[in-house]
Amino acid sequence: MLEKAKNSAAYIRKFIDDTYSTCIILGSGLGELVNSMELLHSIPYKDIPDFPISTTEGHKGQLVLGKFAGRNIIAMQGRFHYYEGYDMQHVTYPIVVMKLLNIKELFVSNAAGGVNKSFMVGDIMIITDHINLFPEHPLRGRNIDELGPRFPSMADAYSKRIIKIAKDCAHKSNIIVKEGVYAGLQGPSYETPAEYNMLRIMGADAVGMSTVPEIIMARYMDIECFGVSVITNSTASKTQIKTDHKEVQDVGNNIAPKLTILLREILSNL
Repeated sequence: MLEKAKNSAAYIRKFIDDTYSTCIILGSGLGELVNSMELLHSIPYKDIPDFPISTTEGHKGQLVLGKFAGRNIIAMQGRFHYYEGYDMQHVTYPIVVMKLLNIKELFVSNAAGGVNKSFMVGDIMIITDHINLFPEHPLRGRNIDELGPRFPSMADAYSKRIIKIAKDCAHKSNIIVKEGVYAGLQGPSYETPAEYNMLRIMGADAVGMSTVPEIIMARYMDIECFGVSVITNSTASKTQIKTDHKEVQDVGNNIAPKLTILLREILSNL
């Protein structure tokens, strides 16, 4: 896996003529954030040696290099999910490639279901912690000492430094944000009412089918992480539990301008 990641990184490096320290993973309905970037290169995943291919509707499946908020950014338009049939090594493969490209900060966005009953559709939640409920762990198997330790700590999975900056930026920009714990499940079915209740009892505020494996892999390799969830359906009332992928995309697209403002401010203040 590491040798393949080195091949992928070597190919991407051909398009890089400056220092890139930040990667942003854009989730369902949020891929259009790149419209606010000064685009330098777009690289389809299929052109990158050994790189997985995104199969989820609404995920363009390309790597975008450009400038945003005065910084050089690598943005992933589309990620890889366990429910697509990929094992965790492939789900987190791009994070290893980013490490080899000397990425220092990983920003992750996702569409999530609101477990906290005070959350409403369209809310932005800063992720403060997560609950890993995937059936496979991304670090299972022989440890790669070149990348990280056998037993990495997840005590500080989400950077308190960046969370503080994000909250300050949200306040200055008059953007209301929530904070909470994200639970990661394998999908692809949405949760039943009983499962929402179970997650609420466990301490989750939002639930989705991504992010957790990526964060684990990034922290394993000592990449500083920040995550936000866009609440695309809510359990505030029983009528709001039912949803479909188009609704998820639509809510993500509607909230993208506000999220773009917030990310621009955060990156400008790092």
